[in-house]
Amino acid sequence: MNQLPQPIIGTRGANIAGPRNPEIEAQNPDIFLPPATDCGGIPNLKFPFAMAHNRLEDGGWAREITCREMGALKELAIVNMRLSPGVVREMHWHKEAEWAYVLKGKVRFYLIDDQRQTLIEDLEPGDLWFAPAGFPHAIQGLEEGTEFVLVFNDGNFSENQTLLVTELFAHIPREVLAKNFGLPEAAFNTIPAHEKYIFRQPVPPPLEQVRKDLAATHYTDKYVFRASQKAPTAYPGGATQIIDSRNFDVTSLAALLIDLEPGGLREIHWHPDADELQYYISGKARMTVFDAVNNARTFDFVPGDVGYVPRTLAHYIENIGDEPVRVINVFHTSQYKDISLNNWLALTPPELVKGHLQVDNTLIKALRPTRQPVVNGKNTDAS
Repeated sequence: MNQLPQPIIGTRGANIAGPRNPEIEAQNPDIFLPPATDCGGIPNLKFPFAMAHNRLEDGGWAREITCREMGALKELAIVNMRLSPGVVREMHWHKEAEWAYVLKGKVRFYLIDDQRQTLIEDLEPGDLWFAPAGFPHAIQGLEEGTEFVLVFNDGNFSENQTLLVTELFAHIPREVLAKNFGLPEAAFNTIPAHEKYIFRQPVPPPLEQVRKDLAATHYTDKYVFRASQKAPTAYPGGATQIIDSRNFDVTSLAALLIDLEPGGLREIHWHPDADELQYYISGKARMTVFDAVNNARTFDFVPGDVGYVPRTLAHYIENIGDEPVRVINVFHTSQYKDISLNNWLALTPPELVKGHLQVDNTLIKALRPTRQPVVNGKNTDAS
């Protein structure tokens, strides 16, 4: 019988004599047995969707991670949703902006903007949509259904508190509805008394047929971004794709999609003006976050986990498994920015760097002044 690991390094630590949860310990080895470089009291910056309450509805479900689940989520919140074929997330709008990434299946997205432009688009895995605050929209699973994540620009957001068309009708006096639409009050006798939220509908007809039948005056596609059809930028060790207002002009949330090969590293860096929310899609990763004064903590991530990094805090993401890591990073800003530790040192006079770090030219020669956000993680012997 294999013995369970113990939190012991040399003379530091001691065995666990009381109750244990080996499965949770195994998924969080750098919390259970932290590296010696960890120090201080950085708050929890990880929460798994596996521990998020799941709201089950007719043909779908939704679960969320907000500041109620992870206190560090001040500026952003995330929702994971599943819709079976034909199932609808009912027509609604938010006080917050909505950024979305399609994980599986195909989805039809509907939106009307403030210029009365109509959007009806079908999206595939890897594609995005963006719904500005106040813009009404709806979501529907197509033939194989769909699963996606939604990011909102407020940590207090709740998917259970959106403004729904069913509730709007239910809470307007019938005589006002009749006057508004020019109909007798009896026309509203069958409206729902409560929200539908997620409910079954037939799989809709092909996109072209729906647009033809609707005959809207102005169609637009500017609120979707087909990232699945755009090649990422490759680097030794992985690839990245930036999606922000410079290539998706309607968005107020920036995103960085990262792929890391085994051993690959998203280099040490920080973001000067925005909090970062992470959603891990595949692989095993770890991240250390550094803050003043003398504070650092290391976290481990598997698919379905959510991570968070407050603005200006230094961090990295490392692939520690034998499969590729894919992670979505979403930022509370319209334009993506980062500061690279490597670039900073490379663009500082060498003698100043050596004076601070007490290193020789070995490090100085390895520094690079140009952008390379992902590296292969292979150390070289300089001797």
